[in-house]
Amino acid sequence: MISSLSGRVWLETVKPSWFVFSDGFQRSKTILILKRAIDLASGLLGLVVCLPVMILVALAIRLDSKGSVIYRQRRVGLGGRCFEVLKFRSMRMDAEVGTGACWAIKGDPRVTRIGRFLRKYRLDELPQFMNVIRGEMSLVGPRPERPNFVEELRRQISYYDERHSVRPGITGWAQVQYRYGSSLEDAVRKLEYDLFYLKNMSIFFDCAIILKTIRIVFTGSGAN
Repeated sequence: MISSLSGRVWLETVKPSWFVFSDGFQRSKTILILKRAIDLASGLLGLVVCLPVMILVALAIRLDSKGSVIYRQRRVGLGGRCFEVLKFRSMRMDAEVGTGACWAIKGDPRVTRIGRFLRKYRLDELPQFMNVIRGEMSLVGPRPERPNFVEELRRQISYYDERHSVRPGITGWAQVQYRYGSSLEDAVRKLEYDLFYLKNMSIFFDCAIILKTIRIVFTGSGAN
């Protein structure tokens, strides 16, 4: 009842048996096949429709700062397997020189001028239509994290690997419900939203998340 009202599963109430006996975790193959078919069709359509915007974004990045237009980064996906996520570069090329991997924060000084705009309207995510077409990602699902963050978080947060039981998404329930996270507490909260999505995953739920994402994109209220 509480999870239905809050839209998240409270992690402290979860027991191992919950994943075996709770309704929602026995996903039908029909739903998974239909979800993949929708992803493939939507990924192809999205790539075609957004191509003019992507060309303009690429030119803006090239004019704004030195470096590659597309940024490739290893992320953890379905079944814990790693893949290269594609994004428009929104940070300086030397963003992690001397620091290594670290979470993005509000007002991150590593972000370029055009990068702030891209992140505000989530335009940096557009190349991930290719990840969807290749079957590495879905339109909707838990956001994929970097391998070194995953190693740290799975040691500190119970059931963290449940996020990898489905394909990661360009958008997801945690992304539209919660801010960008930069701490262990944020990661716990986002996992609770992800578990709620996993328990209630359906085509209709995906459609609702996509509609909310579109609203966020057009209002520019989804990122810091």
